Amino acid sequence: MELGLLYSGGKDSTLAALVLEEFYDVTLVTACFGVSDDWKHARESAENAGFDFERLELGSEVAREAVDRIREDGFPRNGIQHVHQQALERLAEGRFDAIADGTRRDDRVPTVSRAQAQSLEDRHDVDYIAPLSGFGRTAVDRLVEDHLEVTVGPSEAIDRADYEAELRAIIAQEDGPEAIEELFPDHEQTYVTNVR
Repeated sequence: MELGLLYSGGKDSTLAALVLEEFYDVTLVTACFGVSDDWKHARESAENAGFDFERLELGSEVAREAVDRIREDGFPRNGIQHVHQQALERLAEGRFDAIADGTRRDDRVPTVSRAQAQSLEDRHDVDYIAPLSGFGRTAVDRLVEDHLEVTVGPSEAIDRADYEAELRAIIAQEDGPEAIEELFPDHEQTYVTNVR
């Protein structure tokens, strides 16, 4: 069965792909807005991990809605959640029998509720799978330490292809780099360079 996994090139989505590859033909899919070529970082991680890769263009209207929410809220959570839901919808409309992401049990964003997952499955006749939903960050980090080579650093310094990277770029271009510091809390990101 064909499975499309939303992929950022980070540790969670890479680990999710490794968990699922025994059961599905996994294609890693990076959602983007066409603002930057950050998606190439995910493609490189996918190739290093031995998976097929595709891009999913979400379009400028999804980015605009997310940026507006981030500005209105003063923080990124709801904007990033909106993008994730749109990406899952688009992925579910495609050729895949199943769709997945790397969301963990303790993620704040993005998340997928049981009702949202059921709705996706019912409306699109597709299986939604979150293989890390029973794992907390500590468990994931232990598995990553044993199985992946990862670069870790602050969001602004790590090559990655998550939604946040392009949303940051849009806001910085429109509002200046100081807006990023006001709207996005400091946190670390990961970029997978190899599978052991």
